[in-house]
Amino acid sequence: MRTMMRALAIGAALFLGSCATGMHDSGPLQFPGHVETQAAITPDDFKSRVKALADDAFEGRGPGTIRGEAAADWIAAEMQRIGLEPANNGSYFQTVPAVAITLDPQASSFEIDGPNGARTPKFAEEVAYWTPRFDKTEQRVENSDLVFVGYGVDAPEYKWNDYAGIDVKGKTVVILINDPGFVTHDDSLFKGKAMTYYGRWTFKYEEAARRGAAAVIIVHDTVPAAYGWQVVRNSNTGRKLYLDNPNGNTDQVTVQSWVTLDVAKALFADAGMDFEQMMLAANKRGFKSVPMKGLKLNVVTHSSLDHLTTRNVIGVVRGRVKPDEYVLYTAHWDHLGVKPDVPGPDKIHNGAIDNATGVSAILEIGEAFAKAPRPPRRSVMIASVTLEEQGLLGSEYFAEHPLVPLNHIVGGANIDGVRPMGRAKDMSVTGSGGSQMEEILAAVLKTQGRYASPDPEPEKGGYYRSDHISLAKVGVPMLRASAGIDLREGGKAAGMAVRDEYRTKHYHQPSDEYDPNWNMANPMEEITALYEVGDRLANSRAWPNWYKGNEFRAIRDRSMRSRH
Repeated sequence: MRTMMRALAIGAALFLGSCATGMHDSGPLQFPGHVETQAAITPDDFKSRVKALADDAFEGRGPGTIRGEAAADWIAAEMQRIGLEPANNGSYFQTVPAVAITLDPQASSFEIDGPNGARTPKFAEEVAYWTPRFDKTEQRVENSDLVFVGYGVDAPEYKWNDYAGIDVKGKTVVILINDPGFVTHDDSLFKGKAMTYYGRWTFKYEEAARRGAAAVIIVHDTVPAAYGWQVVRNSNTGRKLYLDNPNGNTDQVTVQSWVTLDVAKALFADAGMDFEQMMLAANKRGFKSVPMKGLKLNVVTHSSLDHLTTRNVIGVVRGRVKPDEYVLYTAHWDHLGVKPDVPGPDKIHNGAIDNATGVSAILEIGEAFAKAPRPPRRSVMIASVTLEEQGLLGSEYFAEHPLVPLNHIVGGANIDGVRPMGRAKDMSVTGSGGSQMEEILAAVLKTQGRYASPDPEPEKGGYYRSDHISLAKVGVPMLRASAGIDLREGGKAAGMAVRDEYRTKHYHQPSDEYDPNWNMANPMEEITALYEVGDRLANSRAWPNWYKGNEFRAIRDRSMRSRH
């Protein structure tokens, strides 16, 4: 059986590889096999799966590559081995078509004309710009008037609309990052210190497109952005991936961009405006968007386009009473692949913690449900999605093309990184205060003698930076709970030290590799707790919802009304 599944995996990967673009291959295809595992959630089973998925043979699980897609085949074979049914009409795969857009900065230009002449900020050092459109290789924005729209937010729940009374069709909107109230420490606005989805840069691009803007310029500021300029530069100045939409993304703005704070201040001065004063004005109710008189954007982008195919991997444990109601677990299987330009001899980004641990966790959970003496009342769906590192695209595709109606998904949990470390008194809830899923977790943790702690860094908008947000945006209540910070040995200081050590030394680096000496105390408690959350939900009649005032509550309510 093991040999057969391994051969199937290799054959499928080779077939997919023959039709994908930008492949990397460095030798004969030899991949890890599958070992016997138990129904119970155990350290050995978890570690064996992480070790396999983080193996050099998969070359960092780059989506759309021969060896990356072989990891998807490995996951499908593992789902079959442990007893999950294929979720997509007899297949474990949901094909995700994507396109890579790579700007040629030498052939492209970004210029802002003003009364003092033209400003051409330096690419990568002062501006990061690109086009999300791929209907053609050249895109243009010509003589587009700049308008300062504050935070670029239209949030009915918070009675806030930066676009009220202004038409920005064909114009370039200049936008601040985060939510109103953050930089002024006004807790009466939005959620105070905690970022909402309205503060996330993705929303700002989306809303500008809905308003018909031609381009967006986001002003970078390290504290409200929660990361330095180098993150903006590294994330947005190379190959960018999008779902391969039939319209070529012509419903998005033509140009998306960020500029440094210094560039932004100079632009405001060119328009006869004081940046600090305008920023403070944008943090007060009643703010009205302001044209930046005399400033016009001119951009030409020349980009190369590469189309590729990758896949979500999805299995199901069928419910015995309500098989058409689903509890969902998600985790992304992809990572960064091979990066030849990184310093040092190791170029493979194995992504052991990010996110071989998450995939291994949902496989552990899936196996526990599949081999339980009695099937759950509701169905349990295990979804390992692709293209998370490239913009949450696999989960976005799943949300836009769900295999079951969205109002048949009761709720879910996303696992993105299980930290090997000692036992904690808590589990940390990213985006805490979002939905009733947190109440189920709190009840489970109480049985473990633990507690659910709020997000220790809510200003960083962590809830909007992994795959659960794709489901949340279409209304599905999604839980994101991970390793706590209140360690039984060392307390909160020790917990934050573990978190910071991984983030600074291993996150998105070749050193994120499997270690057989990992401490499995936290992973076992964490995975068991998340299994128990799903078990309680799958064996109940409950339909958890977002709390009132949450930005996703109205979407879920509309979705649920259509069930009746």
